[in-house]
Amino acid sequence: MKKVIIDPVTRIEGHAKISIYLDDTGQVSDARFHVTEFRGFEKFCEGRPLWEMPGITARICGICPVSHLLASAKAGDRILAVTIPKAAEKLRRLMNLGQIIQSHALSFFHLSAPDLLLGMDSDPEKRNIFGLIAAEPEFARGGIRLRQFGQEIIEQLGGRKIHPSWAVPGGVREPLSIEGRTHIQNRIPEVRTTILDALGRFKSLLDDYQKEVQTFGNFPTLFMGLVTPDGLWENYYGYIRFVDSAGNIIADKLDATNYQEFIGEAVQPDSYLKSPYYRPLGYPNESDYCRLDSGIYRVGPLARLNICSHIGTPLADAELKEFRDRGKGTVTSSFFYHYARLIEILASIERIEILLDDPDLLSNRLRADAGINQLEAVGVSEAPRGTLFHHYKVDENGLLQKVNLVIATGQNNLAMNRTVAQIARHFIHGSEIPEGMLNRVEAGIRAFDPCLSCSTHAAGQMPLHIQLVGINGSIVNEIWRN
Repeated sequence: MKKVIIDPVTRIEGHAKISIYLDDTGQVSDARFHVTEFRGFEKFCEGRPLWEMPGITARICGICPVSHLLASAKAGDRILAVTIPKAAEKLRRLMNLGQIIQSHALSFFHLSAPDLLLGMDSDPEKRNIFGLIAAEPEFARGGIRLRQFGQEIIEQLGGRKIHPSWAVPGGVREPLSIEGRTHIQNRIPEVRTTILDALGRFKSLLDDYQKEVQTFGNFPTLFMGLVTPDGLWENYYGYIRFVDSAGNIIADKLDATNYQEFIGEAVQPDSYLKSPYYRPLGYPNESDYCRLDSGIYRVGPLARLNICSHIGTPLADAELKEFRDRGKGTVTSSFFYHYARLIEILASIERIEILLDDPDLLSNRLRADAGINQLEAVGVSEAPRGTLFHHYKVDENGLLQKVNLVIATGQNNLAMNRTVAQIARHFIHGSEIPEGMLNRVEAGIRAFDPCLSCSTHAAGQMPLHIQLVGINGSIVNEIWRN
């Protein structure tokens, strides 16, 4: 057996590598996605006071700190056994919508648009955000300003764009100011135009990427996320819903507090990323990864659009209808994660515009005061990449005894492995691996927008080392990309 190693995978948030295994005939037999960094947040949170957890866990990620901030604060609400003021809930929702916009804009415009607009086979030295700025300056500028809009919402509420220590157990620290509300409202016409233009541009490219649509993680799985009791698209409260690839609801109105009843967490020896699965159907064996009745599931924007009945805003609902028409019902191709991200940005902008008219956003009634009333709780929220769980156990003094974090990227881990294998089987044959084909393998992972570390980034292109290893362990081909 021969083995191709892609290390590190580029233009993702964090550090990982991909191993592609070839049989004696040069055909791909399997592929693996490895997360090669270890961070240990769950362990070093033990012993910390509950009150510190939102601020601490926001540091897990520099791209989606709000996701951890809110999931942690919601776990804290449950330990205090309080219902937070309505104003606090609405302000948290507003910040989460800003978070979705800024993170999705980063994923699409900065990380994936270079592939989509410049071409999968374009010069790798130019196939990055800087090359996109040179080739498509107005498009790139719009994406940068769109992300800025999301970051400004976070800053107006939390005082900073990254790692805001704003949501706390029981509510939030500060309301939105009148000046902040006006600033956000004034930016809406521009960003709405930007996202509608981006949606039109992406849809115009789909005919050129039919091979990618068919091979970038296009297989049956379950899909999971939060919805309201009547099935509306949700990102803050709601119930857990699972649907299959035919659109059938197989589990609904599940309480996130009981997540361990329907989500199992497996550990693989070659990766630090856990592999959650739908417990009632069991951990998928190698032979049944793509069967309808296996426990593999996907989360994130693609899943959220597959599980909801509607979004609830006019422009986004019109786009959702077209999205489902193009996908012929439930959309199973992971290439359409890009499409779903753009629709969610549009939905978030529409929701923000509506929410800004609510006078509660300016209220000073923001926090419920209480002591430790429960010793165990789960907080759940929809992060940009999917459903996020924070599970805490505390002692009578509110000191953390155990922490379990079920991260969205981990829940997509099994699907990412299958995606890499599917792409490699289609595009890689023999020992000669063109750079564009390797880029497609990486692009299949980028479609999921995996968030492995996120706290540090390198400008430009990361180095890439690929080895093709013969059956006797000798290196028969080797490539460096700097």
